[in-house]
Amino acid sequence: MSMLAELAEDKAEMEMTPMIDVTFLLLIFFMCTLKFKTLEGKLAAYLPKDVGVNQMDAEPIEKVEILMRVVKEGTKLKVTDSGGLRPYTSSDTGRYDWGEDRVMEYNVGPFRTQDLEALRAKLAKVYRDRLSGGEEKVPATIDARPKTVYSDVVKVLDQAIDSGFTDITFVGAYPDHIE
Repeated sequence: MSMLAELAEDKAEMEMTPMIDVTFLLLIFFMCTLKFKTLEGKLAAYLPKDVGVNQMDAEPIEKVEILMRVVKEGTKLKVTDSGGLRPYTSSDTGRYDWGEDRVMEYNVGPFRTQDLEALRAKLAKVYRDRLSGGEEKVPATIDARPKTVYSDVVKVLDQAIDSGFTDITFVGAYPDHIE
């Protein structure tokens, strides 16, 4: 075979490795030199809907506020590995619970009680009264003050749900000096 015949039989292949290397180098170069444009003067905000061209009269929805605070912390008990309870000592760490002597106070407007059943009855009455007054939706807010634990909040949440409330929100954290 002649030299030309051998060259005609060989396939012309292009090496891809150097081309991929150059592509990655260009990609890295453009990523490193990229400058992001900052949008000045554009703020994401929730603007009032009653101001502007289409003014609509919107009645504010009054929330039922449930305030809860600790009156007496009670006895701190250590939860043992077997699930039992024993008095909590200064060397204990981990899970703990409160004894039966813990006293919580619940307020719904001027109504004040330390009994969860009385709270549920008051919430049910408020819910029925607001619905019969023509309101379509009755929202509630649970305001747990300092030293309140999750189990206390869950008990109040259960009472509110049992009373018929479905739109329930929680008040955020307070600084330590507010009681």
